[in-house]
Amino acid sequence: TRSLIVTGVQTCALPISKGLVMNNTYGAIVFGHGSRDPLWYVPMQQVVEDFKKLNPDWHVSLAFLEMNPLSLELATQNLASLGVTHLRITPMFFGVGKHVREDLPLLVDELRKQHPHITIDLLPAVGEHPEFSMWVAQLISRSHTPIHS
Repeated sequence: TRSLIVTGVQTCALPISKGLVMNNTYGAIVFGHGSRDPLWYVPMQQVVEDFKKLNPDWHVSLAFLEMNPLSLELATQNLASLGVTHLRITPMFFGVGKHVREDLPLLVDELRKQHPHITIDLLPAVGEHPEFSMWVAQLISRSHTPIHS
C-alpha cells in the first residue's frame, strides 16, 4: 500500500520586523479529478514520487475533486498540521474546463479563508504550461511500442 501523503521539511529563513526570523515550510498538492478505477491513480502517485525526488524537503500530497476521500480540503488540513506555511496547488488537468476555470478557484478561495496563515498559490493547469504541448509531441514521436497490437 502506498501512502498518499509524502512528507519532508524545507525551511527558509526570512527577516521580519525587529530582526526576528521566521521559518517557512513548503508544501505542494498535486490535484486531480479522481476516478473509481484504482489504476488511474498510479501516474498521479508517480508525479508525487518524482516531485519528492526533486524537492526532498517539501511536504507533498495528492488531492482530488471527487470519487476519492482525499479532498483538497483534507489534503490542505493535513499539510497545515505539518506546519506548512507556503502551499502550491497544481491542477493535473490537460484542458481547462469548468472544474479548473470555476470550481477549483472557489475551493482555493475557501481554503485561503480557512487557513489565513498559509500562503496558497494556485498554479495553472499542467496543460497550460508553454512546454506541455511540445513535450507531448516529442513523447508521441519517440513512442515506438504500441500498448495494444
